[in-house]
Amino acid sequence: MSKKYCYLFTEGNANMRELLGGKGANLAEMTNIGLPVPQGFTITTEACTQYYEDGQKINDEIFAEIMEYIEKMESITGKKFGDLENPLLVSVRSGARASMPGMMDTILNLGLNETVVDVLAKKSNNPRWAWDCYRRFIQMYSDVVMEVGKKYFEQLIDKMKEARGVKQDVELTAGDLKELAGQFKAEYKAKIGQDFPSDPKEQLMGAVKAVFRSWDNPRANVYRRDNDIPYSWGTAVNVQSMAFGNMGDDCGTGVAFTRNPATGEKKLFGEFLTNAQGEDVVAGVRTPMPIAEMAEKFPEAFAQFENVCKTLEDHYRDMQDMEFTVEHGKLYMLQTRNGKRTAQAALKIACDLVDEGMIDEKKAVAMVEPRTLDTLLHPQFDAAALKESKVMGKALGASPGAASGKAVFSAEDAKAWAARGEKVILVRLETSPEDIEGMKAAQGILTVRGGMTSHAAVVARGMGKCCVSGCGEIKMDEENKQFELAGKTYHEGDWLSLDGSTGNIYDGAVSTVDATIGGEFGRIMGWADKYRRLEVRTNADTPADAKKARELGAQGIGLCRTEHMFFNDDRIQAIREMICSDTVEQREKALAKLEPMQQGDFEGIYEAMEGCPVTIRFLDPPLHEFVPTEEADIEAMAKDMGKTVEEIKAIIAGLHEFNPMMGHRGCRLSVTFPEIARMQTRAVIKAALNVQARHPEWDLVPEIMIPLVGELKEFAYVKSIVTEVADALIKEAGSNLKYKVGNMIEIPRAAMCADDIAPISDFFSFGSNDLTQLVFGFSRDDAGKFLDAYYDKKIYENDPFAKLDQHGVGRLISNAARWGRSTNPDLHLGICGEHGGDPSSVEFCHRIGLDYVSCSPFRVPIARLAAAQAAIKDA
Repeated sequence: MSKKYCYLFTEGNANMRELLGGKGANLAEMTNIGLPVPQGFTITTEACTQYYEDGQKINDEIFAEIMEYIEKMESITGKKFGDLENPLLVSVRSGARASMPGMMDTILNLGLNETVVDVLAKKSNNPRWAWDCYRRFIQMYSDVVMEVGKKYFEQLIDKMKEARGVKQDVELTAGDLKELAGQFKAEYKAKIGQDFPSDPKEQLMGAVKAVFRSWDNPRANVYRRDNDIPYSWGTAVNVQSMAFGNMGDDCGTGVAFTRNPATGEKKLFGEFLTNAQGEDVVAGVRTPMPIAEMAEKFPEAFAQFENVCKTLEDHYRDMQDMEFTVEHGKLYMLQTRNGKRTAQAALKIACDLVDEGMIDEKKAVAMVEPRTLDTLLHPQFDAAALKESKVMGKALGASPGAASGKAVFSAEDAKAWAARGEKVILVRLETSPEDIEGMKAAQGILTVRGGMTSHAAVVARGMGKCCVSGCGEIKMDEENKQFELAGKTYHEGDWLSLDGSTGNIYDGAVSTVDATIGGEFGRIMGWADKYRRLEVRTNADTPADAKKARELGAQGIGLCRTEHMFFNDDRIQAIREMICSDTVEQREKALAKLEPMQQGDFEGIYEAMEGCPVTIRFLDPPLHEFVPTEEADIEAMAKDMGKTVEEIKAIIAGLHEFNPMMGHRGCRLSVTFPEIARMQTRAVIKAALNVQARHPEWDLVPEIMIPLVGELKEFAYVKSIVTEVADALIKEAGSNLKYKVGNMIEIPRAAMCADDIAPISDFFSFGSNDLTQLVFGFSRDDAGKFLDAYYDKKIYENDPFAKLDQHGVGRLISNAARWGRSTNPDLHLGICGEHGGDPSSVEFCHRIGLDYVSCSPFRVPIARLAAAQAAIKDA
């Protein structure tokens, strides 16, 4: 039997997300449990994939099946496309299997033409409604299907309102709207060069293709990359008979959540507009009223809606985000999905659902998105500084957090300013999906229009960005890049600050303080630690970083980069002296100055980690990184070293390398200058002896990591230097201190020869940053120049430096781990690149049996949660 590409809502269920997408599966599920859903059918994600395989064409088989399902829909509804007695109007919406709010495009009122609109006007005795639907349809179809920008139509509406002396769209008459529809069609013809389509089936096929196309639009691609959604999934299309919220004052439309998506409070939260269609609420064209006011306008529909909310939350056992319409007092459900929420709300909802007996601890751990925890750990405004700051305005606190930045007025500017290191606030009338990259680049987002469920609010919450929306007091002048608020004109580049929790807008930059973490965070993390197998360590180079990571639950340090300690003003002199030395004796004399400083650093780090394992990587970068480049600094160095400027310049020139990343660095420095390894070993071991003596209750076992090893004999040589110095110091101290010597695996050859190296190594730590560079053959510093082209052409879906390439680099890590353990079953295995804080990479590390992941301090909670989710999924 050939593939089935269409399913009626009565034929699907919630478990068919992969085929029907999230929206289609949930429409089917709501139909199955008897909720009032306008009927229709879903065109599957496989049809989308086939559309791309066929060169962006809908093949005859799929076309025929869509036509067959239109007939089925006509017989279910008793209405027909283009019929002059009972015409069928539909909405066409996208729906991928993962929720992508604001990323994909919707068309309402499809099926209208000049003849049908007259029939509707007469039959309903409501010509204003009929023409309002038609002008909306022309506008949406032109924008979404034919890509004629919305702004042309908005300008025509504004011109019409000005001419009629009215402020709101709803104040325009049937005659006005009829005239507008004519103007819209003329605009369409001027831009496209042909008449607006009048055949409903032609309209439908155009809309279906537009939804499929929108799967590959730039904003969808950016959202997918950020949220690990594979391109191969495709999107489904939902064709649903229309319910009208714009037929008069006994109609309306709304968006609601069963709990507050910003705080997690168990209370219905949402917004409602009378005499409107769905896009009015989401786009923020009119500022809506809170959902509670719906009870006064439509008491019966509201009571029914409250029951539906309870039914859906009990059914899905999670907070629901719903869209609905009321047509002449009757409720219709258009969508439900697990609602996007802030990290704070996610933790509260998960804990509350456990306390309410709806879910167990494992489900609670699994339902919190690890990456969102980032927002909890970021700064809030300093209370004292806030008291001194002037509140210029207050709007809706749409996405929590604190943000200060310079005002910019377009997504392009936000991106460009952020790229040169400026902090910016993106100020817009309202955001649209095209703004996604600018929103990403900004510290925060401020909009003039829109509510708590507008595009800006939903996308900002998903990104963890601070957002204040619907500030109607702002007088916006986008053209001249300025706005007026509370009597002050803000120009591009002026500082302002936003509080995404309260909705306050402050003048100037306001200082911030570290976030404090509530009780629910501790509960979820406690459950996560109970179920995970992987240890989580941190990458920390200072006692302060180590202390922060420990507070956030780090179980040790997986990477302490010793070179970061050399860049302080009091140390750079000594390292430069070593570089300029002509003899071993001179080098040792310079290194002797560094040794007590290094020892002091290590003692501070051991103290901060309270006896947990600490892995210290020996000097790694090429020496040229420590020498000056400015003329004045070179002269000062010559003076300090007692050499001529020419001699210093000759030394610096001698350090020049064609490819420093693959040059004289890592363990190669210890092979050439063994005195460096001796000094570092002394600092590591003496510090451990001192701290162990101060804390006999701790079991200190320092771990010395040799970087950039590619050959067994190379590692054996450096290890022999380490053990000779360490054993002598421990013996001299009369201590029984244990220590480990292992190596970083960041050179493909070391991975391929893991079984040779493992017998003499105590641990392998996979340096996934360098390993990725060497496996791919490009440097992460330069890859940015061409990776965008690779994303556009679908060669890569992700940045391999942000998300581990499991197929290539991952396979190498997996094999090296297996080969290493085949010759040393006790070999301890970890990963210490920044991939250690990426949830999908953490899951991979769990799967291949590593012992720990290590990441930057603020990503430790993310890794803890991701490790628990991996273990729960595995079980």
